[in-house]
Amino acid sequence: MLTRRIAIAAVTALLALPVAAMAAPLKIVATTGMIADAVREVGGDEVDVKALMGPGVDPHAYRQTRTDIVAMTRADLVLWHGLYLEAQMEDFMHDLAKRRTVVAVAEALPKDVLRGNDDYADKFDPHVWMTPALWKDIVVEVQRTLTEARPEARDQFARNAAAHLAELDALVTYGHTVLDKVPADNRVLLTAHDAFGYFGRDYGFEVLGVQGISTQSEAGLNRISELVNMLVARKITAVFVESSVSDRSVRALIEGAAAQGHEVKIGGELFSDAMGADGTYEGSYVGMLDHNFTTVASALGADVPARGMNGKLSAGF
Repeated sequence: MLTRRIAIAAVTALLALPVAAMAAPLKIVATTGMIADAVREVGGDEVDVKALMGPGVDPHAYRQTRTDIVAMTRADLVLWHGLYLEAQMEDFMHDLAKRRTVVAVAEALPKDVLRGNDDYADKFDPHVWMTPALWKDIVVEVQRTLTEARPEARDQFARNAAAHLAELDALVTYGHTVLDKVPADNRVLLTAHDAFGYFGRDYGFEVLGVQGISTQSEAGLNRISELVNMLVARKITAVFVESSVSDRSVRALIEGAAAQGHEVKIGGELFSDAMGADGTYEGSYVGMLDHNFTTVASALGADVPARGMNGKLSAGF
């Protein structure tokens, strides 16, 4: 009799739980680490997220593997960036969308906030994560998508999204605080490819890339020579490498400037198309941008907090 009463009590307790608490987490596949981070922040324990592209991976050139295909076909929801970022995966994503729920989160952004793409006349610059003011809209789109997939968890998603958006507001403020201190003559950001256009627009920097918006575009000898002459003429002393792009072209600039008697240093490594190592602060979206803002400001002449906005950066400045 006692065993039967315990069993009845257990069933009663289960029935009393909210539906959202009883349901298994949504299985979600995201192409980039930045999208996966937004899903985790908004979804909390309601989601189980897999990111296809890890640290150091270039999304412009990425092709889905067999393991990726299996994961996406079994997922409850697939989120990809769009705006021609995952150029090699576009046909697959459009085909998968006929059978599964697939959302290109960056396609929700109004076209009037997007930069044109010099590599492709009918496309836009996809690097919208480079400024948290734009990334906030992606977080809102992630919230909308998760709510549609699991409406019973609507309130939890709303609370989580509000908390994360507040973090991004603080990140916007921090970016302006440290980057506004960079002297006017130093406000030039030269990197391996043109990934920082939205950053330059929001924070008042001239941005130059050896390659174009896509890493698949070629950097010819004329482009290298042109940039070397610019570095020398304008007495620019720092350029930046990227975690997901070869540093070969940037080092060619340094060598070219040295041949003309002008010293240029590497100001640091920036996260462009991928976040930092999994499990680290820089492996989160906030940590990624904190690192970029702090690294750029420090290298170009501004005083910055020793370990960034939250005192969590792995390297000190």
